[in-house]
Amino acid sequence: MPSTAPVPPIESTFGSAEPLSKSRLAGEGPPGRLPLTPDMLRQEPSGNLFGLTQNVGMGWSAGALEGAQYLIVSTLGGLRAEDGSPIALGYHTGHWEIGLLVREAAETLRANGAIPFAAYCSDPCDGRTQGTTGMFDSLAYRNDAAIVMRRLIRSLPTASGVMGIATCDKGLPATMLALAGTKHLPGVVVPGGVTLPAQGAEDAGQIQSLGARFTHDLISLDYAATMGCRACGSAGGGCQFLGTAATSQVVAEALGLALPHSALAPSGEAVWFELGRRSAVALQRLHALGLTIGAILTSGAVANAMLVHAAFGGSTNLLLHIPANAHAAGLTRPTVDDWIRVNRATPRLVDALPNGPRGHATAQVFMAGGVPEVMLHLRRMGLLNGKALTATGDTIDTTLDWWEQSERRGAARARLSAAAAIDPDAVIMSPDAARTAGLTSTVVFPMGNLAPQGSVIKSTALDPSVIDADGVYRHRGPARVFTDERDAIRAVKGEGARPVREGDVIVLIGTGPAGTGMQETAQITTALRYLPWGKHVALITDGRFSGFSSGACVGHIGPEALHGGPLGRLRDDDEIEIVIDRRTLSGSVNLVGSDGHALDTAAADALLARRDVHPGLTPHEQLPADTRLWAALQRVSGGTWGGCVYDVDRIVAALDEHAATTQGHEDAMPAKKVTKGPV
Repeated sequence: MPSTAPVPPIESTFGSAEPLSKSRLAGEGPPGRLPLTPDMLRQEPSGNLFGLTQNVGMGWSAGALEGAQYLIVSTLGGLRAEDGSPIALGYHTGHWEIGLLVREAAETLRANGAIPFAAYCSDPCDGRTQGTTGMFDSLAYRNDAAIVMRRLIRSLPTASGVMGIATCDKGLPATMLALAGTKHLPGVVVPGGVTLPAQGAEDAGQIQSLGARFTHDLISLDYAATMGCRACGSAGGGCQFLGTAATSQVVAEALGLALPHSALAPSGEAVWFELGRRSAVALQRLHALGLTIGAILTSGAVANAMLVHAAFGGSTNLLLHIPANAHAAGLTRPTVDDWIRVNRATPRLVDALPNGPRGHATAQVFMAGGVPEVMLHLRRMGLLNGKALTATGDTIDTTLDWWEQSERRGAARARLSAAAAIDPDAVIMSPDAARTAGLTSTVVFPMGNLAPQGSVIKSTALDPSVIDADGVYRHRGPARVFTDERDAIRAVKGEGARPVREGDVIVLIGTGPAGTGMQETAQITTALRYLPWGKHVALITDGRFSGFSSGACVGHIGPEALHGGPLGRLRDDDEIEIVIDRRTLSGSVNLVGSDGHALDTAAADALLARRDVHPGLTPHEQLPADTRLWAALQRVSGGTWGGCVYDVDRIVAALDEHAATTQGHEDAMPAKKVTKGPV
């Protein structure tokens, strides 16, 4: 849309003569001498020597060049003035303040005689791109950023260790992937914390439904404008709910990459600043002990992370990120069967937004004890691998022995009780208390004639009122098929000739990797959560969901519609049945009727087999070429269930096979007669 502001004159872009008269043409070199030795000059690569020149050129003292070098890589975004006010905005609060953590860590390293370096690879905001084509770059960004970060790490070959500081949905998974693939160095992840809840306001998840609620006359314009302004209780940190950002922080700590009681710290508070300092000390300790990331990120660590994910009731997006971390570390990727086994072993223990029943903010989960408190329960259940190492340089058992008796634990829990009048044991529960409160295991993987390769639903996010007495969710209703998310949200808002109604099953197709880069559909699920009849509408898709999503939303359906999945053959008013058993962790998604007639299994299979694909099914017209490339590479590498990674060996093998086939075809073709043209 053209700007209505006055057009600056072209002369203002040309530059003037005045600053040229003040520009220097030479300068005084840094004082002092480099600490060179004859052996260094004879044996060191020229790059190492030139690096010293660059260090003093940036102002580092020539007399302080002999300390160990550590790289801090972060997702810092925006530009802040000294008083914290914005000069240039970042994309989200999650990366807005983490430069302060970088400073705390760097100053600690410098004070301890080390030489800190800082590099940056900022990240997008999934909330900002919801419902826009910006979402088409979201998941693909994770792989790109991890590659960039690893290249930055390798580009400082003199580094003795690396620290990764990040907060949000894709930046933190990318940072973990970067460190997981840097197994030879000591490393620490610093979670960037969470935003404080705002008093008397909606949280950052709920406000994403303002448009849908206003459209249905549930709120006023004044209410929407006021609540939309007040959602963030602090300037930094990830969202206040246990979405992908917060779950990624929890998983970083569960993997042992982050320090104990670091995930979900409130951004900008004293305990958050302390995290930067103690992480710097931990990195130097790991270096002194000779412990690398490879020693910490083991198969036992991955198993612990899956357990903690289940106990927290975390985002389904971590079903992509945990296997990806395992792959980056050279470990076996967990399978669906592994996830089912883990989720059957432990119920959800944490009452946090968006799952409920009360829905505590993430800062309150931190004060209730966070990851160490949950791990205490898992250890008592005999599930946790206590011998796994952590960023402390010691085992999880050592950490938990300390935590159980620590002043820090007592102070955090007492602060929650005194300041918020919340019982910590009502936020992080024992297994018996969790079962009594009705908390069930986190994820179910439904199969069926619409999901022959599987799907996923966060069953903890189903509204209790739609669960039958036997613990089973059952929904049967007419399909409303959409090939574009924009059409679906308009129908949810009640616009168009046929709005979505109570009892419908929204079928959103073409939103997998090949269609949209596997976009999130959070604007739909969030709207349904806060519409009075929304809990009676189901959603099935080959796309994915925000960690904040709740309700009967089944995603990751495979194969995706554009790769021959039966989901792409559905039509409006087909009868769909969804069954989710939260006790046995089993489920199904099936076509059971068409044209008003019930179909048995054989008839439904036959109908799906003979139907043409939906006429509107096509990759989105604005899908970037970059994301198309990502989709192709991750498909060869194991696809969605493999973590959407780049498996170089598989990719090379596929390319070699294609090249051999092409060459064989060309060799079999008769040679063309070449006619010489004029010289």
